[in-house]
Amino acid sequence: MYVKVMELVGESDTSWKDAVRNAVRQASQTAANITGVEVINLTAGVREGDLYEYKANVKVAYTE
Repeated sequence: MYVKVMELVGESDTSWKDAVRNAVRQASQTAANITGVEVINLTAGVREGDLYEYKANVKVAYTE
């Protein structure tokens, strides 16, 4: 069995957790057997001293 990895960026207006969840959901549209996720980097925009536009760079592992 081989494990493949795809790297993508998830985005959310509310949290990093939702950004990761959105990335996994996006990956699941093309990879059916997702086995894990690695969060590489978390970023967000800042506007008027507050966070907005949360982003998570993730690696999603899956099998075929």
